[in-house]
Amino acid sequence: MNFSLSEEQELIQQAARDFAQNELLPGVIERDEKQEFPTEEVKKMGELGFLGMMVDPKYGGSGLDTISYVLVMEELSKVDASSSVIVSVNNSLVCWGLETFGTEAQKEKYLTKLTTGESIGAFCLSEPEAGSDATSQKTTAIDKGDHYILNGTK
Repeated sequence: MNFSLSEEQELIQQAARDFAQNELLPGVIERDEKQEFPTEEVKKMGELGFLGMMVDPKYGGSGLDTISYVLVMEELSKVDASSSVIVSVNNSLVCWGLETFGTEAQKEKYLTKLTTGESIGAFCLSEPEAGSDATSQKTTAIDKGDHYILNGTK
């Protein structure tokens, strides 16, 4: 088995490393202390293709492999955990779900904006009694065909 990175993966890794050092590192402590969202940095990550790494290019994604995604996450995380979480949630929880389970209309409407950073994906996890412990969540959604019955609190 060959565990070497491809030339493309090495280039992606270096691009992420350079971005983290040159764009994220300046001001990272100040953003954390002030709890500021890295708006400009997220726009740049969108321009670099970091926000839709594994999404099909027909929806504006980079169409890359999982190893490339992990390499970018690793390099961003070394410098700015908050920015890496933004990239992670946008790619894995939002874009992946939409591309895998969404309708063509949803993909065209949402993925094309999510992959560029025009929109940013998010999700709700916490509940009053469980915090962010996903295994303790109690909210349910029951499919009734043409509607859902939701029980619980967010």
